Amino acid sequence: MKIALAQLNYHIGNFEYNTNKIIEHIELAKAKGADLVVFAELAICGYPPRDFLEFDEFIELCEKAAGEIAKHCVGIACIVGLPVKNEILAGKDLYNAAYFLEDGQLKRVVKKALLPNYDVFDEYRYFEPASHFECVDFKGIKIAVTICEDLWNINNNPLYISSPMDELIRQKPKLMINIAASPFSYLHDEERVVVLSDNAKRYNMPLLYVNQVGAQTEIIFDGGSLAFDAKGNLIDEMPYFEEAVRIYEFEDNIIKGHEPMPHQAVPDIEQIYEALVLGIKDYFSKSGFSKAVLGLSGGIDSAVVCALAARALGAENVMAVLMPSKYSSDHSIQDALDLVNNLGCQHEIIPIKEAADAFDSMMAPAFLGLPFNLTEENIQARCRGVIVMAMSNKFGYILLNTSNKSECAVGYGTLYGDMCGAIGVIGDVYKTQVYQLAHYINKDGIVIPENSIVKPPSAELRPGQKDSDSLPDYDVLDKILFQYIELKQSSSGIIAQGYDEALVRRIIKMVNSAEFKRYQTPPILRVSPKAFGMGRRMPIVGKYLS
Repeated sequence: MKIALAQLNYHIGNFEYNTNKIIEHIELAKAKGADLVVFAELAICGYPPRDFLEFDEFIELCEKAAGEIAKHCVGIACIVGLPVKNEILAGKDLYNAAYFLEDGQLKRVVKKALLPNYDVFDEYRYFEPASHFECVDFKGIKIAVTICEDLWNINNNPLYISSPMDELIRQKPKLMINIAASPFSYLHDEERVVVLSDNAKRYNMPLLYVNQVGAQTEIIFDGGSLAFDAKGNLIDEMPYFEEAVRIYEFEDNIIKGHEPMPHQAVPDIEQIYEALVLGIKDYFSKSGFSKAVLGLSGGIDSAVVCALAARALGAENVMAVLMPSKYSSDHSIQDALDLVNNLGCQHEIIPIKEAADAFDSMMAPAFLGLPFNLTEENIQARCRGVIVMAMSNKFGYILLNTSNKSECAVGYGTLYGDMCGAIGVIGDVYKTQVYQLAHYINKDGIVIPENSIVKPPSAELRPGQKDSDSLPDYDVLDKILFQYIELKQSSSGIIAQGYDEALVRRIIKMVNSAEFKRYQTPPILRVSPKAFGMGRRMPIVGKYLS
């Protein structure tokens, strides 16, 4: 039996696009001699569809698309994911399911049992867990088909004593196939290999795993579909961050022509770079936009975002707006111009001194006798926000937010100013990682000016200002933030590691106090195990200080 894994990029709710893509790859697999082609979890509608699932018409369109796909499953079979109605009048209305299509007909429905309900996942909101499991019979071979989490959260789901595979193994299948929508984080690829390898070993059976690729707003899927032998050895690994189709020959209970191989580990920062480029590219293409605008300060954050956008969209589609204030240094303007010249993107220089002075004059009677402080600094940032939003409105650009994760965490940003934007590009990238990204971007030659990398970070909103005036050193700050946000360590747990108690408590207080700001920021491209946004839900008015 020849089995094709189709690792594709879907578009949520775009049934014509998804259906045509699936049919195209059915025909491609058929032309290559495949007997079976396998697509990802919820491929027909795209993942995650969220509350689209609450519309009856949406589910009907899924079924209609499946009917069109079935017509092409003649001379070849396919496994494809979609939501299906729960015909039993109990529990949730839907199952997260897969159709096995053969001879132009639906032959088997496979339903997902272990529904993730953590981090970015919320499948219990929509789906009923499966309670009955049956192998797919194809060409005289029993195949155990499972959906994503059914091979993951085996021992941690209180609703199940055993996993779906513990039930399916009793039917004596010869091959496991798992279809998935497994989001990217820079720590996830190695974990994924270990979990799937353990399943192959546990059930002593070859395993084929197909993941989707592409970004759906903040969630990025990295592909990296995998094949394992019955001993749990990785025997093939498909590309990351790109579409691909690969055919495997299964015969005599083995996947032929492949020897054990090591996981192709890629440095974290390279993975983050590729994920962010894909995230920008798909956000624009799937939203129907092509041109981006951002404020370019001469600092490292906006420089990295500008370089990423130029790679994702083409430099000709990126507008960088330089908005010097009376406190901006000459080198900041020159650093920004050097970057623009290196990239070849468009730029405008629009000074904000007159606008900021006008606000200061307008507010002078109300602020009479009060000293210059954060208020006037924020007015400058908000003048810049008005300018880049005006450019967006006038020319149809989409504004990219350039705040990094360290700033987002501690609230070091101005609402309706530098926190404006449609998508947060590096909001899940700590400042220390931003420096690593800059060096990675410059690996083949200078793109980001060296001065943007080596100079002390500054918002340049008052004379001689530096980030270090308000924040701890980023090397220390980021380590404490990682412990608190990603690892969910308490203050006492972090202090026990040797960090200064007053500093730890100050940082955690800053993080918790800034929650109201994060609720008003754009969606952030997720590259870490715990990003701000839908995967981290904290109360704004809570008083708990860890």
